Amino acid sequence: MRTISSTIVVLAATLVFMNAGLAQQPCRFTVVGDLRIEQFQSKIFDRIITLRIWLPPGYTDASEATRKFPTLYMLDGQNAFDQCTAFKGEQELQLDETVTRLITEHKIAPIVVVGIDSAHGEGRDYEYEVWKDPLTDANEKEPHGNELSAFFGIELMPYVSARYRVSDDAAMTGIGGTSVGGFAALYVALNRPDLFGLVLAESPDLWLGNAQLLRDTTFLLRAPDRVSLGVGRAEYNFPQSREYFAPLRLTERDAEAATVRMNQILAFPPRLRFSSAIRGSHHLLSPDSGLGKWISRRPQKIFCRAS
Repeated sequence: MRTISSTIVVLAATLVFMNAGLAQQPCRFTVVGDLRIEQFQSKIFDRIITLRIWLPPGYTDASEATRKFPTLYMLDGQNAFDQCTAFKGEQELQLDETVTRLITEHKIAPIVVVGIDSAHGEGRDYEYEVWKDPLTDANEKEPHGNELSAFFGIELMPYVSARYRVSDDAAMTGIGGTSVGGFAALYVALNRPDLFGLVLAESPDLWLGNAQLLRDTTFLLRAPDRVSLGVGRAEYNFPQSREYFAPLRLTERDAEAATVRMNQILAFPPRLRFSSAIRGSHHLLSPDSGLGKWISRRPQKIFCRAS
């Protein structure tokens, strides 16, 4: 009995040691290219904002010293470039690898990508949502996303343009995001056509405000020049989906059909000029979804001409 007990103690100690060793192994950064980290204090959102600014090859060349580059502002910036900073259980979008390849292949001109980190936890929805989600937030306080347009115009873009040679031409400036970030990108672009002419949205959360964005786009004085939109046919294929939709007396099948239909209505001319794709799963619910790869190819759709 003593031998067995000793063996168990030794095995337990060995497992603890092995786990401690594994926990100490640093994450391997997956960033490709020149990524700069900046931070500033936002008065609008009352927190420190972290920016991840990816600069294209040749940006620092003396011959390019006066050149301003087309620019993509990407919400949820922690997901854009590095697996070590991506949301837990998520795959990074690999925008650095993809944009590098597209530039090298002369499919797009060199662009700057500005990732804007979102707030942690529920703060993300609070800053990105303009209306509450009738499925999950019906009894919550009103979100703060209507301040996002002012945040870009008053705080973020002036901060970036004072430090980097980014375009001040809306026709060469895009905004992008996934899920509620995709909704926020659409909302900001529609409300600030003076700042953004290009939009990249994957699985935008059009349920917000019971599809209020569709009603708001019935007529537009000035729409974005180009919008690239992607949505999955299995957006809500996740455990407990039946319980999730029960409060609205919907089935998963009904919800899937409604989501696809809302995106089709949004993309139907003459509302906006869309390049759209319908396939895969919801990005934030399925790290292996095809849409993660889809969005990594989308910059070519909005920054489609090299100069």
